[in-house]
Amino acid sequence: MNVAELLAGLQAQHDEVTGRAAELRGQIEHLTAALAETEARLADLDTARKVISETAPGGAEGGPPETSTAYQAIVNAFNQHPATDEATVNITRSRLGRLTRQGFLTQPGRGRYQKQT
Repeated sequence: MNVAELLAGLQAQHDEVTGRAAELRGQIEHLTAALAETEARLADLDTARKVISETAPGGAEGGPPETSTAYQAIVNAFNQHPATDEATVNITRSRLGRLTRQGFLTQPGRGRYQKQT
């Protein structure tokens, strides 16, 4: 191998590494722009949270909403009932879906069924 071939090989490697460095700089610029956009969105969300917490009524902060006695009675009934078998639940859902498709039931909301009128 002579000096000219060695220099040509080094120049080829130099060009390849220069191209890779340019690609990486482009990626860095793209990621820097994406980071700036994300940080701006985060600042906007923080500002919105602060404004809402300042303008919300005093009782709306902190604790969970009060539950009605009817709701609590339903929750207690579910807690006292033994766990249902997953297969039984799926069979019931399948049957209700079939009755809905056949037109015997309507489904005004998810998990709610009523007779077709």
